[in-house]
Amino acid sequence: MPVSATPPAPKHFLQFSDFSREEFDHLIARTRWIKDRFKRYELYQPLRDRTLAMVFEKASTRTRVSFEAGMNQLGGIAINLNRGDTQLSRGEPIEDVARVISRMVDVVMIRTFEQSIIERFAMHSRVPVINGLTNEYHPCQILADVYTYVEHRGSIRGKTVAWIGDANNMCYTWLQAAAVLGFKVHVSSPAAYAVDPGRAGATAPGHWAAFADPAAACRGADLVTTDVWTSMGFESENDARKRDFANWMVDAPMMALAKPDALFMHCLPVHRGEEVAADVIDGPQSVVWDEAENRLHAQKALLEYLVCGHVSP
Repeated sequence: MPVSATPPAPKHFLQFSDFSREEFDHLIARTRWIKDRFKRYELYQPLRDRTLAMVFEKASTRTRVSFEAGMNQLGGIAINLNRGDTQLSRGEPIEDVARVISRMVDVVMIRTFEQSIIERFAMHSRVPVINGLTNEYHPCQILADVYTYVEHRGSIRGKTVAWIGDANNMCYTWLQAAAVLGFKVHVSSPAAYAVDPGRAGATAPGHWAAFADPAAACRGADLVTTDVWTSMGFESENDARKRDFANWMVDAPMMALAKPDALFMHCLPVHRGEEVAADVIDGPQSVVWDEAENRLHAQKALLEYLVCGHVSP
């Protein structure tokens, strides 16, 4: 009996640096094409009879809706699995879960805690694995954010992004994106929540700078972006963080220091009057609602690429 050939290793999207600039150029072009067709109510279903498994160890609104709706719009189906729906809650090794699930579906999205969890899953998966969020990275959100900037202002190459907030998964993913796509990030955080220079240097050498003053970080920026002061899993620190971040609210005077045509983004959910003033997030420079919608379209382009490969119109 002939020995079956080993299938080629699947392509995964576990952090932003997994893809090249050329791959992101392709994804941005496909996102625009797919979104345009969607807005014209033109059916496009390259993933008919394909299945996405969504594994949620962390709760979500935008991630679940955007992936489930996106997979349905592409002609496939999405299966939602919370931790309690799987044997993970009863101690089954993540490697065994990966071996089983990946024999039954075509692509897997996981929203979990440590990056090591999703990396272990991917190592034993026969199908592509997408990072829907981990403690360390949030590549799907930054893909949507970059696309939103391109949609409104053109290429992000050579631009400056001001990140106002702690060194969380969003911040480190922006640093990876800067290195891959050729722009710069100004990071301003309270001292106790600052970027690890060693980790950032390895991620984005020469593509970032730290600022003690958030206003200085915004000066001349093309894009100003932030996140909640207390990310999921850090709720016990909420009172301390409110005190420590009191001077890090993005307000109108801060936005006035950025370029006149600078955009404001926030990945949501938002706490108006904390990390951002209401007149900024609801103001004319804010593109947060386009940014939120673009999770849907960017992830459809990502699913198409991982399942079908390089597709051209």
